[in-house]
Amino acid sequence: MNPTGEFAEGACHCGTVRFRLRLLDGFNTIRRCNCSYCRMRGAVAVSARAGDLEVIAGSEALTLYRFNTGVAEHHFCSKCGISTHHRRRSDPSLLGVNVACLAGVSPFDFPDVPVVDGVHHPKDTGALRVVGRLRFTAV
Repeated sequence: MNPTGEFAEGACHCGTVRFRLRLLDGFNTIRRCNCSYCRMRGAVAVSARAGDLEVIAGSEALTLYRFNTGVAEHHFCSKCGISTHHRRRSDPSLLGVNVACLAGVSPFDFPDVPVVDGVHHPKDTGALRVVGRLRFTAV
């Protein structure tokens, strides 16, 4: 796993979309969201500034999905369907990057992931609330 300030490489499942990014604060920003889309998508995300992610291959294969207010931009590979990153509604200058797409990283590397309240969105309530924890224990 990469510490703060180092670049990470990532890709979708089929490898068509490849990207490089600098993490905002290492893996200290890891989280899940319980909004309707994220709940179904199931990804664990980590933060990066929008300008700190560079798509180095396959930008033409990225597809964009927006819903509700249309502010959040969810990007996924049109070939394999894997969600790679999204622009956050709570702060459009930030991206949430799917940790499962990062080289050498698995969502199961994190035994305890906070779940934030996207149902009662911070843009609507004025506060980012943690409403639960996603835990993984290897057997």
